[in-house]
Amino acid sequence: MSNAVVKAFLDDDSETFSYVLHCPATQQAAVIDPVLDFDYKSGRTSTVGAQRLVDYIESENLQLQWILETHAHADHLSAAPFIKQQLGGQIGIGEHIREVQKIFKEVFNLEKEFLPNGAQFDRLFADGEQFSIGELSVRVLHTPGHTPADLAYIIDEQLAFVGDTLFMPDVGTARCDFPGGSSATLFDSIQKILAMPDSTQIYICHDYPPEGSNRGHEYVTTVGTQKRESKHVPAGTSAADFVAMRDARDATLSMPRLILPSIQVNIRAGNLPPADDSGKVYLKLPLNLL
Repeated sequence: MSNAVVKAFLDDDSETFSYVLHCPATQQAAVIDPVLDFDYKSGRTSTVGAQRLVDYIESENLQLQWILETHAHADHLSAAPFIKQQLGGQIGIGEHIREVQKIFKEVFNLEKEFLPNGAQFDRLFADGEQFSIGELSVRVLHTPGHTPADLAYIIDEQLAFVGDTLFMPDVGTARCDFPGGSSATLFDSIQKILAMPDSTQIYICHDYPPEGSNRGHEYVTTVGTQKRESKHVPAGTSAADFVAMRDARDATLSMPRLILPSIQVNIRAGNLPPADDSGKVYLKLPLNLL
């Protein structure tokens, strides 16, 4: 079993799990999918939730190497810049973020200075690329479908941080109806994950306990459990059946509450848009586009 130490943090507002992962031999650490608090009604941001991660890292005397995003989230704003300011580290995401940036630069009619080249991030990962967190080995697995840029981070070939691709077995799989999404592509991505050994631990980014389940929020399952119990992709599910189910389900879903503020921040690596000539920062609200 991997020696990796994992600490999960739940953001109750968006039901997002962020993680601090570290190598006990070297005390080198990574943060995965940190959340910036955002009150939509007032337009106010705060770092109360992200500070919990910073406090934990400092209390454990860890050295932060990486701030890793599984994708450009549509349900929360990233706190990556705040954490980097406090603790250092490089902000990483998949190289296909360029496709997402290009799509949403047009959606939001962003300023000409915003270039969809991924340069807002410190590191763009390619499929199959490997890097380290101390003595922990990390393999990058490109898992598009939910968005073109989704990644899973595979730790020592035993732990998989899968973002929104898979949820707990009784919740299912990610939606695919955002710009650039594809249910057929998601099915192929899920099969890459489920091809790993049954003992592989899967750490999810969100949990939405089903009504009547009487369970609290959970964040870890296994490949074997997914193959046996997933409500959407149990072993033997055909691509055609999955696509039909996923597309029909997506047609009934409303847009995430924070998709419009989140995306235009997250494609900037969590940075806010530039201030206008009065010094104020604004987010855009495009009408009748999504």
